[in-house]
Amino acid sequence: MLLQLSARFDPQRDVVPWLSGQAPAGAPGGSGAADTLEKNLETLRTVNIERNGKIIYTWKSIGRHTCIGLYDLHSKKNEHLYTFEKDLHVISCSVNHEKTLLAVCFLQSTKEERVNLLFEPVSKSLTLLIEICPVNNVKVLKAVDTHVRVQFLYPVAETNTLQESSLFLVSEDKYVEKFDIRVVKEGQKVVIENSSQLQRERIVDDLIWAQWDMLEQRLFYIVPKESRDTLNCLQFYSDKNFKLLLEAPLDISLADEKLTLVNLEYDCYQDQEIVPRPLNLKVFTSETGSLCICYSQAPVSPGEVTYTVSFLHEGYSKTYTVALQRVDSLEVNGLTFLNLDSYVAVYLPGHFLHLLNIRHPDLMCYNFFLTGEDAKINGMNKSSALSPFKSMVLDGGTGRLFALEINKQALLQFLWESKLDHDRLAALHCVLLHVGSTADLEAQIIHWISESMSTCFMFDPIQEFIIASLYWRMCPEAINLDKLLPYTPLQCWNELVPGIKCRTHIISLPVLMVQNCKGFWEKLRSNLERVKYAEPNLHFCSKVLRQEWDKLLSDESREERRMTTYMKNIYENAEKVLYNLNTWKTEDRLVPLFQDEDYQQKLLTGLMVVHLKDHLGRHLQYVEKKKVEQIAVDYVSKMLDLMYQIMENVWKKCGLDSWIFSFEQRGNSNENLMFHTMCHILQAANGMCFPLPPGFHTLHMELGVRCLSVYTLLHYIDHGVLNLTEMCALKFLKELDNTEKNVKLKLSILTRLPEAIGRKVIQLWNHPVGSTIVARNYVKPLFEKLRNKKHRLLVVDRLSAQTEFLPLNYLVNMLADVEHQGWMTPVERNTVNARFVEEIALKHTTILLNL
Repeated sequence: MLLQLSARFDPQRDVVPWLSGQAPAGAPGGSGAADTLEKNLETLRTVNIERNGKIIYTWKSIGRHTCIGLYDLHSKKNEHLYTFEKDLHVISCSVNHEKTLLAVCFLQSTKEERVNLLFEPVSKSLTLLIEICPVNNVKVLKAVDTHVRVQFLYPVAETNTLQESSLFLVSEDKYVEKFDIRVVKEGQKVVIENSSQLQRERIVDDLIWAQWDMLEQRLFYIVPKESRDTLNCLQFYSDKNFKLLLEAPLDISLADEKLTLVNLEYDCYQDQEIVPRPLNLKVFTSETGSLCICYSQAPVSPGEVTYTVSFLHEGYSKTYTVALQRVDSLEVNGLTFLNLDSYVAVYLPGHFLHLLNIRHPDLMCYNFFLTGEDAKINGMNKSSALSPFKSMVLDGGTGRLFALEINKQALLQFLWESKLDHDRLAALHCVLLHVGSTADLEAQIIHWISESMSTCFMFDPIQEFIIASLYWRMCPEAINLDKLLPYTPLQCWNELVPGIKCRTHIISLPVLMVQNCKGFWEKLRSNLERVKYAEPNLHFCSKVLRQEWDKLLSDESREERRMTTYMKNIYENAEKVLYNLNTWKTEDRLVPLFQDEDYQQKLLTGLMVVHLKDHLGRHLQYVEKKKVEQIAVDYVSKMLDLMYQIMENVWKKCGLDSWIFSFEQRGNSNENLMFHTMCHILQAANGMCFPLPPGFHTLHMELGVRCLSVYTLLHYIDHGVLNLTEMCALKFLKELDNTEKNVKLKLSILTRLPEAIGRKVIQLWNHPVGSTIVARNYVKPLFEKLRNKKHRLLVVDRLSAQTEFLPLNYLVNMLADVEHQGWMTPVERNTVNARFVEEIALKHTTILLNL
């Protein structure tokens, strides 16, 4: 099961032993019969959960007195708050932060009496404000014919003790009132100051739906307007003030729906046959500035379930239609929306579980759609599950409060067992987002990657792992960084998810009523501005980087690259990345990397830092330049480190701990696996224009020499799968002897070397073939200079007396004159000259003439 519940509060476990161990509060005396006590304990009901983790519950004592208790989730202790000496139906209850005031709303009739009142006026509900420190005065706030929900506001800073409490009441008569209650201390008592004239304020009128966000102290409500219904939000602050911060026009009409509050919507005394089921609509927020409205719709056909999630922060909604394998109207009514912060869970017991990624809702491949055993959530009541807090579930039937979380082991198992690419993508991103990046977890993901690289067709698992890991690691470094760094290499996803249909609709954007705001509202404003002004995709793209990289390589081949300020900046940033890698280097590194430098990869490393720094600097203008530069350097450093981690884990898996390179032996199956893993890494890096760790190409070539035939090896070199480096070429020259076969191999390798490396390496080959190549490489650029300058040389017969070979005399005289004019570089002058060319030419001629 992907989702698991862990009980944070269970009345039978956490309250019943406490009640059984003491005389029932409010009882006239005596312990009563055991069976009577057990029967009364069955009346235990959870009524409310306050922001500070205190749970309010009620139970009936032996004398059928209604008692109210409080359980603290942190201290695991119970506390008796108040007792009514009559049998009441408590429908709403709240206690202030200081536990000096208690607000209660109850029905003044028993359950048995209500059965006989089906055709009579409904009994009144009564709302009271009670002083409970100690139990003292009682004040009537409301006496109406409708239900009333009461809720004290809680300060954000729990240690801040205030002398004034704020209480708001939500009435099914479609209004919200706020009471400001000041208390004073009289001896040992805390009493309401001027209780006859409480300050009250009508803060909302004509609402048709409401939801209280206990954790963030926000009241969402919907009011009808001439054009269409509008979702509003009041934000309450620690100073007891509040502001209307949000207005969002809706595309649905709720005029005929029944009012309900999410945090208090379950009333165990309501008969479901008599009272219509409230509208199944929820508002969920997340710390990243996401705002979603979830609601179920009437199905078009009896075998379908339809629900809509409006991503207000993105400017569109998605309507999902699921065809059920079996039809059961009672089960269909149990559709539940749960808040997992970065995910919204849509759960229909016995049918499906749909996890929607609200941070990146555009592509279906980031969502889970599960059926069968994977979709089960054990322990959840089918028809009364609520989501009072993020990642919390309240079972209204039993009063139990659960922490809802994604099961790490089940998620990894799902990743291994999934056969469809969209399931694998959803699982991979969910692991990195929810479970967190640890060495053990990364090792398990890399193990999965090594086994699944050839079975993923719609995406590259190495690219996804590297980019997603970097995304979740780096985003906390600065606000809005999640909009600037790539989340995935995928541009689109056109594959259908079996069992579910999706339609996308453009919706109106919410309007924020306050300009200067912090936290969630600041992030929401940033999201809305991006959508409102139709900003293009701001995520860093490697397209421009690839163009610049190709240009630098082209300049290198034409010998046009100069050490300009721009190039110095590139190499300086590359050095910062390499310094990071050396700082992170551990003693037990097994893969023989970081032993040489690939100047092309070093160039690409620095170039990526420069481009990423420029990209971030354009959009993070409020962040200092040093911080932006450090983010760019860390991003590229961690990218190279992740590539190394992939190689390290596969290296250990292959048992290559003490691997030593040698031309004498052929590679085994483990080396072959490592070689092909590096091929996949190279392909992934080339696809995203990402640099590779220092020494990657050298190690790759060494494994290729051991695992491939000569023909295949040269074929891989010609097609860019293997890249020759200076260190690798030197190993070829030093470790292979000069047999005819090896000379041909050396010559094949040398002719494929990049020109800059070839000129340096060829001079170290003490062999006639090598000397011939050196001579040719020396003569060629000199003749090109002569042709370009159109210079007429005066042939001086300085060397012809030694060799009676007129064509060679002419060539040598020409080279000598060039030397005399100082056209060659100092390095060439020390190692090769016209005399050297003459000697090599004579030797080569005698060989060709068999003399």
